[in-house]
Formats: sequence, structure tokens, C-alpha cells
Amino acid sequence: MIRKVVSGAEEAALGLKDNMTLMLGGFGLCGIPENSISAIRESGVKGLTCISNNAGVDDFGLGLLLQTRQIKKMISSYVGENDLFEKQMLSGELEVELIPQGTLAERCRAAGAGIPAFFTPAGYGTEVAEGKEVRWFNGKPHILEHAFEADFAFVKAWKGDEAGNLIFKGTARNFNPLMAMAGKITVAEVEELVPAGELDPNEIHCPGIFVQRIFKGVNYEKRIEQRTIRPSA
Repeated sequence: MIRKVVSGAEEAALGLKDNMTLMLGGFGLCGIPENSISAIRESGVKGLTCISNNAGVDDFGLGLLLQTRQIKKMISSYVGENDLFEKQMLSGELEVELIPQGTLAERCRAAGAGIPAFFTPAGYGTEVAEGKEVRWFNGKPHILEHAFEADFAFVKAWKGDEAGNLIFKGTARNFNPLMAMAGKITVAEVEELVPAGELDPNEIHCPGIFVQRIFKGVNYEKRIEQRTIRPSA
């Protein structure tokens, strides 16, 4: 069996270089690869293009890479919780591509499925469609979108085995499975790492064929982005 287990996030990030394109799983702060983001920050690589549903918050998630000016471009569907992101975007320091969330998900899925491009009605008639080919299907306009090309995909799973098979828990099963399939090199950090063969095949969400490196993460904060509590009685 090909050895995929690495010692930690630092070893998992070996090969990162300036100006690479990275996918990072998660939705808000749910299911983000916390250890991997820290390792990317410590590596000092610059000029990154990051594909992620959002850009974290000012001092957590991808916000940590914005602090160190390591990201030159964000490709996201929602970025409303990060003041630093807003400042860098408005100043022109950060290039931003906002796309519909379904299109973001499908561009990830298409990459993992070997589909180079597809047509979608989402975004037609808006800035999203500028410069893109338009075709009509069943009387409705669709725009051409291309699958993503990412040098690395960093994902977070609840449980994985030494062969790279992954199980995601709850809402952390968001963009993580799609991005795990789409990276040229996929790095998975997991809360529990078990021997190959221990996971029930019927419960696996992402087969190990898509994962090149896996490690057991540590010290997860699992912050809550928006905490809402019921008034006391």
C-alpha cells in the first residue's frame, strides 16, 4: 500500500510554492483545515490564489493568511464576515472573484470527475457572465464555466484511515468532499486516524484514491462564527 500518512501539517504542506492555486474546504468556520492553514502561514509562501467558500474571519481561518498578505486572489461565493478582506479588496491589494455558490461547488465537482467545463444558467445577465460563452438550452440562456485547476486541496474530515478514506461529520460535509476529489495533491487532516480496513466501506464519503497525504490534526478550536443564544427566562 502506498504510504500516505505524514507526521503533521508541516510535512503535508511540503512542495508548496509561491503563486500556487489552493482549494480549502469548509463553510464559514465549520470544517476548515485549521492545522493546514497554520502550516501554510508558517511556510511563508506568497502570491496564492485560494478557492474557498469564504475567507474566514479577521483572526481565524483564511483571515490568518490575509493578515500576512500571502493571498493575492480569492475565489469565493461569500466574504461578508471579514473586515480585513473588505479593506484589501477595496484598496485593490486583493483580487476577488465572486461566483454563485452552486457554481463554485460544481466547478470543484467537475474537476474531480474529469469534466473540463459545463453550462449553467446561474449568473447569466450579471457580471459573472461577462466574457463567457452563452448557449441556449430548452429556451433558457446558460453560461460556460470551467472546472477548477488546483495545485493543492486542503480538507478537514472527522475520521480517516491510513489509505486516505474519509468520513465527514455533520455540516463539515460541505465543500470538503468535492475539494478532496479536485486537487492535484489532496491533503486531508482528520480528528481520528485509524488503520486501513477499520472504516465501514458503506460510510466512507471520499475514497482514498483521491487523497495523497493524511495526518491526525491537533488542537482544534472549532470556533463558532455567529453565536446566538436564547434570552434567559
